[in-house]
Amino acid sequence: MINYLTGTIRSLTREPGRAVVVAGGVGYEVSLPAYVYQSLANDGIKAGSEIELEIYYHVTERQPRPMLVGFRHPSEKAFFEQLIQVEGIGPAKAAAALVFPVSTIAAAIETEDLGSLQRLPGIGSRAAQKIVATLRGKVAATALLQDLGVSEQGRTTPLSDVRSEAVEALVTLGYRPTEAQDKVDDAIRRSPTAVDDLQDLMREVFRAHVSQQE
Repeated sequence: MINYLTGTIRSLTREPGRAVVVAGGVGYEVSLPAYVYQSLANDGIKAGSEIELEIYYHVTERQPRPMLVGFRHPSEKAFFEQLIQVEGIGPAKAAAALVFPVSTIAAAIETEDLGSLQRLPGIGSRAAQKIVATLRGKVAATALLQDLGVSEQGRTTPLSDVRSEAVEALVTLGYRPTEAQDKVDDAIRRSPTAVDDLQDLMREVFRAHVSQQE
């Protein structure tokens, strides 16, 4: 099973999104969701460039040819793995649907924005409803992801249980430690009981994030 891949890009195509990555003398064909391809293009990554990809590896008896789907950040791969848990959405369909950053799609799920979800290729009304029913309340952290240039930063000093976990989650998603602490503390002030559950606390942080964008 392949979980991570680093090497040199031999070829890179937009449609379909695909890269051939040479690592250890072997060329691996990796499917790239549209937004992943675009982020590579935005960073000037092309044939001959070195690349690191998080890999989702899929193979079944019905589909014996392995399918590798590439992502630039572990949080993107994690969201993809959540999306394929929705009934009727397999890896190929999910990869084709990801034409927007995962934070944008996660935000649409958390706010039950069915119209935006139906803009994704292959996602109709029924599929959009299933996505919301399955994932709403579970992807608030992804909706807060800082897209394009997400970076792992040092962990903050442990604070206390759920609050500490929420702060560390935001830091992992690209927020500065002080900014993450402010967001979490603000969420706790608005909803003190949220401090007892990480998912509730992250949803409260997300709600504040949405209101600030309006």
